[in-house]
Amino acid sequence: MSRDTPAPTGTKPRLTTSAMIASIAAEGQPTRPAPFGHALVDVARSRPEIVGMTADLGKYTDLHVFKDAFPDRYYQMGMAEQLLMGAAAGMAHEGFVPFATTYAVFASRRAYDFIHQTIAEENLDVKIAAALPGLTSGYGPSHQAAEDLALFRAMPNITVIDPCDALETEQAVAAAAAHRGPVYMRILRGQVPLVLDAYHYRFQIGRAQLLRDGCDVLVISSGLLTMRSLEAAGRLEADKVSVAVLHVPTIKPLDTATILLEASRIGRMVVVAENHTIIGGLGEAVAGLLLREGVRPEFRQIGLPDEFMAAGALPTLHDRYGISAVAIGERLKSWL
Repeated sequence: MSRDTPAPTGTKPRLTTSAMIASIAAEGQPTRPAPFGHALVDVARSRPEIVGMTADLGKYTDLHVFKDAFPDRYYQMGMAEQLLMGAAAGMAHEGFVPFATTYAVFASRRAYDFIHQTIAEENLDVKIAAALPGLTSGYGPSHQAAEDLALFRAMPNITVIDPCDALETEQAVAAAAAHRGPVYMRILRGQVPLVLDAYHYRFQIGRAQLLRDGCDVLVISSGLLTMRSLEAAGRLEADKVSVAVLHVPTIKPLDTATILLEASRIGRMVVVAENHTIIGGLGEAVAGLLLREGVRPEFRQIGLPDEFMAAGALPTLHDRYGISAVAIGERLKSWL
């Protein structure tokens, strides 16, 4: 069967290579194009000190939108992430506010020491915007940033943000620009789903928000997994399973007060869901907080496994590794 041949009746359509980098939006879900790029342009109109920098990935991090608007404030550093971060530090020393974009794997693994020594240690005003976070690429371990949150949680001075959708990405860009100091922010690119507008949502650094309440299980989530958890919670209503979803977009600093308040409610299982390895990310941050404060609910984690993951179509991988809405719903039901 060729890629253009319809699948036989009663079978799923065959996934093509494009599904390895396909939009994470569900069928029929509203989206916004390039929210990071458009939000950065909006902020930069009144902030001439903001510059855009990238390591040969302007098109693939949506920074091309900024380039089109401000070509004289756009810096293409080539395929050299260490140079990108060192140059961003130099720009910050001169009073600019660089937004440095690359893939999350390259920021977290290839340029980590340069960020540590030239940006974080000097507490410089550099914003790192990292595309393809967690399992949002089907191109295998070289492009799957499953451990970036753990790495940057461990680095002093850096604020770590994991937005859920297009709306929050836009709001987080403005908040990062206003924040003094280094920021590591995951970004979703291309046609990004729009979810949080239905909840009258407003992003604030260091603040979690209860998006829906429920009495059976509390899901504490960030990024893409908040989107998936909300969808799973909606599906479980038909089975009379009541699911609360607490969205935690700022991994560092963590909103400890809100997490403790919600996790302390009697009779609810607490499940942390994240598009990240179960080691060192939001799950272990929450687990450590609860243990230190003597709050001991029944606790579970949904996240990526501690292994190098396969290449393939994203829908297939999300089902295989348990982070699709269907897989999350099934996991929650099995635990209750």
